Amino acid sequence: MAAEPTTTDTLTPELLTRMNAWWRAANYLSVGQIYLLDNPLLREKLTLDHVKPRLLGHWGTTPGLNFIYVHLNRVIRDTDSKVLFIAGPGHGAPGVVAATYLEGTYSELYPDISRDEEGLRRLFRQFSFPGGIPSHAAPETPGSIHEGGELGYSLSHAYGAVLDNPDLIVACVVGDGEAETGPLATSWHGNKFLNPVGDGAVLPILHLNGYKIANPTVLARISPEELKSLLQGYGYDPIFVEGEDPDPMHHAMAGALDEAFARIAAIQKAAREEGETERPRWPMIVLRSPKGWTGPKTVDGKKTEGFWRSHQVPFSDMSKPEHLTLLEDWMKSYRPEELFDDDGRLRPEIAALAPEGERRMSANPHANGGALRRPLRLPDFTDYALDIPHPGAVEAESTHVMGVFLRDVMKENLASRNFRVFGPDETASNRLQALFEVTDRAWNAQTFSYDDHLALNGRVTEILSEHMCQGWLEGYLLTGRHGLFSCYEAFIHIIDSMFNQHAKWLKTAGEVEWRRPIASLNYLLTSHVWRQDHNGFSHQDPGFIDHVVNKKADIVRVYLPPDANTLLYVTDHCLRSWNRVNVIVAGKQPAPQWLDMDAAIKHCTQGIGLWEWASNDHGGDPDVVLACAGDVPTLETLAATSLLREFFPDLKVRVVNVVDLMTLQPKSEHPHGLSDADFDALFTKDKPVIFAYHGYPWLIHRLAYRRNNHNNMHVRGYVEEGSTTTPFDMVVRNRLDRFHLVADVLDRVPKLAGQVHARQAIRDKLTEHARYIRAHGLDLPEVRDWRWPGGE
Repeated sequence: MAAEPTTTDTLTPELLTRMNAWWRAANYLSVGQIYLLDNPLLREKLTLDHVKPRLLGHWGTTPGLNFIYVHLNRVIRDTDSKVLFIAGPGHGAPGVVAATYLEGTYSELYPDISRDEEGLRRLFRQFSFPGGIPSHAAPETPGSIHEGGELGYSLSHAYGAVLDNPDLIVACVVGDGEAETGPLATSWHGNKFLNPVGDGAVLPILHLNGYKIANPTVLARISPEELKSLLQGYGYDPIFVEGEDPDPMHHAMAGALDEAFARIAAIQKAAREEGETERPRWPMIVLRSPKGWTGPKTVDGKKTEGFWRSHQVPFSDMSKPEHLTLLEDWMKSYRPEELFDDDGRLRPEIAALAPEGERRMSANPHANGGALRRPLRLPDFTDYALDIPHPGAVEAESTHVMGVFLRDVMKENLASRNFRVFGPDETASNRLQALFEVTDRAWNAQTFSYDDHLALNGRVTEILSEHMCQGWLEGYLLTGRHGLFSCYEAFIHIIDSMFNQHAKWLKTAGEVEWRRPIASLNYLLTSHVWRQDHNGFSHQDPGFIDHVVNKKADIVRVYLPPDANTLLYVTDHCLRSWNRVNVIVAGKQPAPQWLDMDAAIKHCTQGIGLWEWASNDHGGDPDVVLACAGDVPTLETLAATSLLREFFPDLKVRVVNVVDLMTLQPKSEHPHGLSDADFDALFTKDKPVIFAYHGYPWLIHRLAYRRNNHNNMHVRGYVEEGSTTTPFDMVVRNRLDRFHLVADVLDRVPKLAGQVHARQAIRDKLTEHARYIRAHGLDLPEVRDWRWPGGE
């Protein structure tokens, strides 16, 4: 085939022998981790007592990963390259852990897993065992930034890692099962956003071992010509390595890597020294090898090697004597006596194959990005404050104000290339277009003279794939940088499970002593549910918040700033944080602004507070508490408060606004939670509370169910009533509007029980609203033009 690697004499017989020994050692350690509790070097006759009672793990992909790893080590030593290894098949952890152990990094970080026979016993015992380590390349695994428990994200992580890392090469192994996922299919396009001058390089290695759990894989079953055309169509220059005989495969893989690294170096030299601007065809490798390579060819008379039966544990019923014999024969086929000395240490001539120090992939500093993290240079957010002479006196687009602040954050960090904004083609739509005053969109595909803000060195990174944006940002953060992901609220759900994986990574990484904190993953969710009236029901969903708060309290934060000045405070706070997932929900449409900067700082510092200027219960208990969280619910709450003052001047109303949603939880449940005493002081112990909330109302009940006054809390929010309609009709449909809030007060304040005239006025207004929008296509003038009294 034309794309086969060039011939090479890189591997001398002596080097080939040592590399094959390393591979055997890694395979031996991988099998041992899956099967053995004791007798790690088989110096006794293998018995059932030496075998784990539950056999967990995945063998099928592991020998291929081990093969790739030893060859990458050889080329690292030859070229002094800085290489980060990403194992897309996350269940190949037995191999990744074995490699990090053979390199010595594992024992450096975990001294109890020593490089001797006792250390081997402990290495084996801990794998997929209570109190041990999981079967993925998890945060506990040195050199890993990618767990891979859920497939599809390896390549997007790889591209995120090399952005602004010009000296880094990420060798990313893509499993052929993983290659069938939508996120991975999109990730091949990462090469259209890579700048050969300022970014590093990704070397994808598509590992075709032919099978998933119980089925063949698509890419392994299409013709070589079709596969080659597909990969070339993605913009790669594939190099094919195929076979199962180890010696020819070693020579072919060495040639492929030499060729790939030479091409990467040539591409970067042409761009950096010769000014080449045409998008290059980056190399990649396609490795076709048997699934379960070097394992049992058959088990109980059924095909195993090269078939799906080797995917997980090739045989598990160890009560069968023949299975115990098969395991012993399999492990002895690697000839451990040739690999480890009498003390159980890897023989020095084999150990010498590993690069030294930080050149070891398991010790690459980028795999512990917190050790490289530098604080952002942040301008003073108060310099961007809106002047608010009176609450409600000014209208503004809150995210536009945030965008001006982000513009200068970007400007302050251009030299350090330490900050990026990611999003699915919505930066300008979300009113963050001020960023384009100092940078462009990253782009390395065809451009035309009339294109808008496309550049090789752009730092706004957009692609119409939420999966890709999330993966890029995760890779960027995990290697020590900072960023923000801007997205329409309804469609952030596309990455629900990716958020899950990152939150789990942060939770576990926080428990791993040697992992250093990384910058927080910051979401801006805008174009939100209440202002997607023009796009309709499909664009109306605030449920990502519910999903987020399922995670550990020390990981997640949810902020609902009601106006621009509070949004500035929250943005600055989130950009300064680490080891968190911060969700900011803020509207982009013109809206009333409530707090001057001094008030915004005081309010946001507490995360929740009584708005004195909107309340009239001074010096005593209120008759009712009107609470709100979110910009539109805040507007409707204040409008309801104004109506109540007109109807009932003597009614004592307290207005409470929530910025930090997690303050509603008890302090025992979340570090930002209010104490019971503070909660009672705000919400009272026995007065009705009408709570207008941005999202699904039951979340507020879930957060506050342990509070004293929970039984008196009535929550209005989104109840899945959507359409293409007017902005105000959206809140009416979901009974979050000012009129329904007033009706709730009438229902729940005992002394208002007989106020029939107010009830009739509310019903009449809702009827008038319904008729007016159908006649005019706009909301009632008194709704459109409403201002807080004294704020005109």
